[in-house]
Amino acid sequence: MNLPIKFEEKMKALLQEEYEEYIKRYDEPRLYGLRVNTRKISVEEFLKISPFELKPIPWIENGFYYDGDHVQPSKHPYYFAGLYYLQEPSAMTPANRLPINPGDKVFDVCAAPGGKATELGAKLDGTGVLVANDISNSRAKGLLKNIELFGIGNVLVLSEEPGKIEEYFEEYFDKILIDAPCSGEGMFRKDKKMVKAWEEHGPEFFAKIQRSIVTQAARMLKPGGMMLYSTCTFDSEENEGTIEYLLEQYPEFQICEIAPYEGFCPGLPEVSRSKREDLSRTVRMFPHKLHGEGHYVALLQKGEQPKEENEEQTRQRRIKADRIAKTGVRKIPEELEAFFENVSWDLEKSRLEIHGECVYYMPEDLPDVRGIRFLRTGLLLGELKKNRFEPSQAFAMNLKKEEYRYCLCLSAEDERVVKYLKGETLDVEDLVSPKEKGWYLICVDEYPLGWGKLSAGTVKNKYLPGWRWQS
Repeated sequence: MNLPIKFEEKMKALLQEEYEEYIKRYDEPRLYGLRVNTRKISVEEFLKISPFELKPIPWIENGFYYDGDHVQPSKHPYYFAGLYYLQEPSAMTPANRLPINPGDKVFDVCAAPGGKATELGAKLDGTGVLVANDISNSRAKGLLKNIELFGIGNVLVLSEEPGKIEEYFEEYFDKILIDAPCSGEGMFRKDKKMVKAWEEHGPEFFAKIQRSIVTQAARMLKPGGMMLYSTCTFDSEENEGTIEYLLEQYPEFQICEIAPYEGFCPGLPEVSRSKREDLSRTVRMFPHKLHGEGHYVALLQKGEQPKEENEEQTRQRRIKADRIAKTGVRKIPEELEAFFENVSWDLEKSRLEIHGECVYYMPEDLPDVRGIRFLRTGLLLGELKKNRFEPSQAFAMNLKKEEYRYCLCLSAEDERVVKYLKGETLDVEDLVSPKEKGWYLICVDEYPLGWGKLSAGTVKNKYLPGWRWQS
């Protein structure tokens, strides 16, 4: 592989006697990773049904290597059931090492395509709220699909400048993850196109963007909250330099220790201007030290105590709290109530919002987000039609089999599973009585895939067209 001479010289200076061992890794094949969605299935249960040969990623408890040259997990029904996400092993580290507690308000600043956001949402397990943002609208659409596929409904999916988001979420979040846009040096081995991008936009270009993002995020984090910053580059200005800049601007932040792994290398204080020793608490990941690509991870905590409120701030806070309390519907529509007679959820009226025909189930305690560009607010339950309710694909993915009364379960080997995923009508006379009809949750081995409308032993396919299996 032809690497830029400037990059090679920089890595020789950084790694010194380890450089030759590092450069040899470019002759080795790339690694493939699979991360189990613990919101839908435990690691132990997944390993019992996994059709692939898997080897544990030692520093990721729900992560595994697979042989990407001989199997295609993205072409298996379990992928369409949202049981796992395909992700480069080192890239699993940031979301894994950010501590998430039930009820946390979590922000993934640069979230597309969703590798980190889906893990953060799985760790929240339906509590709190996940705000996932990507400035690119097209990338944010892919992000939304992955979040919905994973069964994450307590979410806001935004496509907005972080500076605009700051206006709505000042000191709102308990946890923030910034997987920052970077020069991508750590991914040269995985993706040769990254080399060309590096030559067009080097580290200096990205360092400016990163410093803007981290300072904006700092103002959105609550006192006592935690922020995890990561890149997939080796450059010191983008890594230790950006953390050093954040600490200079906001000295109330402190660098925290990251749960160790023997392949992790400490950050390098000597490459920073200040040479501050606590930068050694950050983590560098090199492909010659572990079975993964290059990454950098820093975990920080905001230590400043909350400021005393003045009278105007108290008044505004009470107005906001009163507005939140008065949102939601006064009465659940009859069509929705009738459908939910077959669902074991207890709907809270205060969390239901209806816009036109669409019904959303909102996370709790949200600020007013009018004026911000978003793709989704909350879980889209479905649409109210004349005298009926039509449930959404996202709702199906949020359900567990035991939470809906009428289910059709097919084994992964049943050819009707692929037919369903392709949008075809199914003959299920062998599974149901000819008299049965109505909305059914279609499952593969107990895990929901989507909806079907049953009548006379035939399922009319309601699988979302944009998600369908492409041959």
